[in-house]
Amino acid sequence: MLKGGLGNLMKQAQKMQEEMARAQAELAEMEVTGQAGGGLVSVVMTGKHSVSRVTIDPSVLEEDRDMLEDLLTAAMNDAVQKVEDMTREHLGAVTQGMGLPGGFKLPF
Repeated sequence: MLKGGLGNLMKQAQKMQEEMARAQAELAEMEVTGQAGGGLVSVVMTGKHSVSRVTIDPSVLEEDRDMLEDLLTAAMNDAVQKVEDMTREHLGAVTQGMGLPGGFKLPF
């Protein structure tokens, strides 16, 4: 009886691992847009935290360098937070069935 239970547990773990891998692959292809300065600067980032595009409104280029650097930093941080939120939401469906304690993080 223990053997059957262990076998089922192993099958569930394998299925969950496959679902997690699929969800991570989907996340890698998703994109978010972080913005700063009311959209004057935007950063497009993938689910793997790779920046694929930066857009800067021409009016910002006429301002001082410090302001542009601050806007780029804010847009990047906004994009990172959106990726983290998207990851938590997307993987939540997979990890929900695992019975993990709240706040538990898997190594990704």
